[in-house]
Amino acid sequence: MSNITPFQGESPDNFNTRCLCVLVLDTSYSMEGGPIDELNKGLLGFGDFLKSKNSTRFSVETSIISFNSDIECVQEPALVDEMQTTNGFPLKVAGTTKLVDGVRAAIKKVEDRKQWYRNNGIAYYRPWIVLITDGFPDKDQDTEGLANEIKIANKGKHFAFLPMGVEGADPSFLSKIATPEFPPLPIDWQSFQNVFKWLSNSLDKVSQSAEGEVVQFDAVKDFTRTGWGGGDFTQTTI
Repeated sequence: MSNITPFQGESPDNFNTRCLCVLVLDTSYSMEGGPIDELNKGLLGFGDFLKSKNSTRFSVETSIISFNSDIECVQEPALVDEMQTTNGFPLKVAGTTKLVDGVRAAIKKVEDRKQWYRNNGIAYYRPWIVLITDGFPDKDQDTEGLANEIKIANKGKHFAFLPMGVEGADPSFLSKIATPEFPPLPIDWQSFQNVFKWLSNSLDKVSQSAEGEVVQFDAVKDFTRTGWGGGDFTQTTI
């Protein structure tokens, strides 16, 4: 049986160890106005941060999945210089909050990309899935099932899951799907650019870490509303 992945026609330009980050972003109507505007500015800044260091420019791959009433992959996994502008940018608000479907799409994207790495002989760090939301999942969403999937994946170190809640997010739901490594992080939408700066710096540290090394991340006080003060966990090359 041949290994067929959604990236089968893609050939790597370099074989640096990859650190994949999939952003799962809430674009439901409740993000209208300031929050979606600042989120778009933050994404632009994120690209600039990644370009500013060779360690992230040639190792960190980013994918972006938006969710409202629909799920859309607006950026396939790519190094910053290989990203292509699509009709998905700038992000626009619409519809409700199919959050569980969005995270599941990210999980599938992670597994597909890891298979591509293996097929091409590329080493990789444990991928990150970063969820940013300001609301409650739609009532038909399988929240219990998602929580179980993330728990199992975390135990197997399939990916690291970082849930972030803008004001209006449901803390009890985020706690349910979170892992002990990264409790829900309450963030200020007016500080989205600082969120992405922290994320870029964190991925930079991971991309320069050795196997088994504990990575100490920067404090998160520049963009949090209350609560969690950072954390560290072991990133290993798989």
